[in-house]
Order: sequence, then C-alpha cells, then structure tokens
Amino acid sequence: MSVLYIALPMALLLGGGGMLACILSIRRGQYDDLDTPAVRMLIDDKPSDETRSRDTRNQAPPTEAPSGRSGHQK
Repeated sequence: MSVLYIALPMALLLGGGGMLACILSIRRGQYDDLDTPAVRMLIDDKPSDETRSRDTRNQAPPTEAPSGRSGHQK
C-alpha cells in the first residue's frame, strides 16, 4: 500500500508533463504541416560547387552532330 504514495504522484507528474509537452508543441506549430516532411527527401537540392566541378571533370567532350538530314553519306 505504501508504494502507492510514490507511484501515484510519479504517474501524475509524468502524465502531466507529457500533456504539457504535447500542448506546447501544438501551440508552437509542430504539427501544422504533416505532408511536406514526408516528401522532402525526394526534392533535389541545388548542386554545390564541389559537385558541379566533379561532374564537369568526368564528362566526355561534346561530339559534333553529323551534317546532312539523315546523317548518312551515299
């Protein structure tokens, strides 16, 4: 029976703290946008300067397009 004197106030404090944290996060807008975070990883970022320079070093030089309509010589 004496364990109730410790367990009950602890349970009430933990429950009250959880409720307070939930209310504060709702008021501060934590749950306003539920769709964007799920697709944020699919959005491409702008390539950085390091990535851009690495990509240009590994590319082959551009080739010239064949002259004429069909590209074949008779």
